Amino acid sequence: PDDCASRNHVFETWRKVARRYGFVEYEGPILEPTDLYRRKSGAEIVNQLFCLQDKGERDVSMRPELTPTLARMAAARQRDYRKPLRWFSIGQFFRYEKHQKGRGREFYQFNCDILGEESVLADAELMALAIDLMREFGFTASDFRIRVSDRNAWTEFAAGKGLDEAGIATFLQVVDKMERTPEGKVVEQLGALGIALGEVHAFIASGAEASSAIQRILADLRARGLGEFVEVDLGIVRGLAYYTGPVFEIFDIGKGMRAVAGGGRY
Repeated sequence: PDDCASRNHVFETWRKVARRYGFVEYEGPILEPTDLYRRKSGAEIVNQLFCLQDKGERDVSMRPELTPTLARMAAARQRDYRKPLRWFSIGQFFRYEKHQKGRGREFYQFNCDILGEESVLADAELMALAIDLMREFGFTASDFRIRVSDRNAWTEFAAGKGLDEAGIATFLQVVDKMERTPEGKVVEQLGALGIALGEVHAFIASGAEASSAIQRILADLRARGLGEFVEVDLGIVRGLAYYTGPVFEIFDIGKGMRAVAGGGRY
């Protein structure tokens, strides 16, 4: 009961802030066709699935995340709603991966999405919501930072080095894992793509100059009085294949934990 009370407090806080921002709650199924994740999320997520064959001999998986389900539902029903859609959900998810501190194979997750809005200000609003969630739990600017990057900037960088679509996807995976991979192996992986580690480090050092989208997001968050919570970190790439624009992750200042939240345009 004590643990359940703590969890319910977290859920209630998530709901309160999401509704304050004008989002409405929805839910999706626990089981989905495995092929949905192969198509939407890429190979990395498929390796983490609890998958099985049901009695109808269909390939199904327990959901590891909600975005593919949301994409499927929105594609089927989006004409029934005014745009932009502002939806959030709280539900259970399952990932079969190596045990890591603070990361269970079964977990609850808060998902919040804006659909049908091209402006980068939608990205800024979701980052503002993420910051306000952390503040609602009592965290301050001395406790956490939201680190923002842009997948498009990386894609343009890789394309400028002559990589094709498959090469760009491989390159983004290398950059995403760079902080957790021995430097020698990173040099080897990048070398196979014809890119030097020094070039990657120089691009990361360029910061907001690499992306007009990041510059607009920073301006929006500063106007909201949230500028102190944000920093540019082009080293943030996010591993899932469907991201197409700005991405972000929230880290504690001491970097004692992995990212506690993240998201991006897809």
